This record gives sequence, C-alpha cells and structure tokens, in this order.
Amino acid sequence: MARVFSDCPVLPWTRDDFDLSDHARGRALIERERPELIILSAALVDINAAEADPDYAFRVNAFAPRWMARCADSVGAAFVYLSTDYVFPGDGGAPYREWDEPRPLSVYGRSKLAGEYESLRQARRTFVVRTSWVFGGSGRTFVNAISSAASQGKDLSVVADEIGSPTFAPDLADGIRRLVAADVPGVYHLSNAGECSRFEFARAILDELSRTNIVHPTRTADGATEPNRARRPAHSTLANTAAAALGVTMRDWRHALHDHLCAPRS
Repeated sequence: MARVFSDCPVLPWTRDDFDLSDHARGRALIERERPELIILSAALVDINAAEADPDYAFRVNAFAPRWMARCADSVGAAFVYLSTDYVFPGDGGAPYREWDEPRPLSVYGRSKLAGEYESLRQARRTFVVRTSWVFGGSGRTFVNAISSAASQGKDLSVVADEIGSPTFAPDLADGIRRLVAADVPGVYHLSNAGECSRFEFARAILDELSRTNIVHPTRTADGATEPNRARRPAHSTLANTAAAALGVTMRDWRHALHDHLCAPRS
C-alpha cells in the first residue's frame, strides 16, 4: 500500500506506533497528523484464534474500526476498511455481489462484518473493500507456505472443496487507490478475476515453480476435529461488480501469480 501511494506523504504505522486496542493513543495520533486518508489493513485474521477468543476478535475487528472511522470523520479523512469474503456463507450464492446478504459462519466473519457496519456508520467517506485469499510479499500466505513446503521436497495435502478468488496484494493496493480516486464511498469487492479451489491453487503454484511434488486433495471436514476449528465458506468467490462500474477491474489471478513467482525482481 505504501508503494502504491509513494507519490504522497505516507505514514505506514505499525503496531509499535498504533495499537488497535489503545484507542486513546491512536486517536491522539490521528488528530495530530490529520491525514487525508486512513487505510485500516490490520486485523485479527487467524480465524481459529478468533473462534477461541470472540471478545478479542470483536475488539480488534469491530471496535477498533468504530473509533478509527469516527476519528477519520472528525479530521475530514476518507476511511478504507479491508474486509473479507468470510462475511458470506459460501453455500451456493457465489460469485457474491456487493448487495448480497452477508451470513458469516465464523466468529472471524461476524467480527469483520461488524467492522463493516461500524465503519459505514461512523465515517461519511467510508470505503469497505472485501477481498479474499491475499498473497504477496514474504509474510504468512498460502502461496509462501506451499512454496516453502515444495522447496523442501514435501508432498502436500490441500483441501479441494474450498473455492475462492486469489488476490495479489499489489493489485489489491492499486485497486484501492483507484477506488479512492473515484471518490464514491460504499461497499466494494476487489479480488483478482477467476476462481479456483485451494487444491487447484496449490497445483498452479507448483506449476509456476516447475515443482513435481505430489498434492493430495482433502476435504475441509477432515480437519473438523481440530480445537477451535472455525467453519469456512465452501464457495466464496467475489464478483467485483461495483468497482467495475467505476472502471476499476482486476486481472486474472493466474497472471498475477506468475508475476509474483516468476517476474524478475528489481
């Protein structure tokens, strides 16, 4: 996100600067800097951890955007809240449009939906951006986990009954910038075009890396006995209908994956 906005003064706050649970300190920081745009890309995204501690999940994913959006509104800033495909049940309605009714299955999904509501209520210029299966960079992502296991020569077991839209982080950041520039606040879906299962995604990663590791298809239900195992939507592909109406479109996820894994690094 900071790279996409590199032509502007950017304050890339981390947890050391801005703890989402310390609203007094965060509010003071916003009021001092008076930014024109606030993007909340931090969240509790460990869905099993959210299931184990709902109070903490709602404190981070719902109450933090409440006061941040209110602070944004008080200084005249636009507010971007990143949300998730997990607000949908994935039981037959995909691809989901922005106007489809959310029915989250997990604490994580419910807490993120609450964050959407709070953001829209507290700030007049709120952009709720739902996305899914984000990859890019060197952090904990599905792509990096598969790549690491493949490099160690391991065979893989990957669920074949979860379907969604992989999203390349730089493409998402660029889409957010274009949405903000269009200045039509509301709810948007931004994910790379196309869909696949987790199993198909893993196979595509190995193909790009020219790896021959064996991938065994499994079912989501196979992990149902894990402690605090959250329910996942089976088919949660997002339709980028509202963004496309503004001319903000996203390329196919396979092209983005190729650039991530195979494009020369500068």
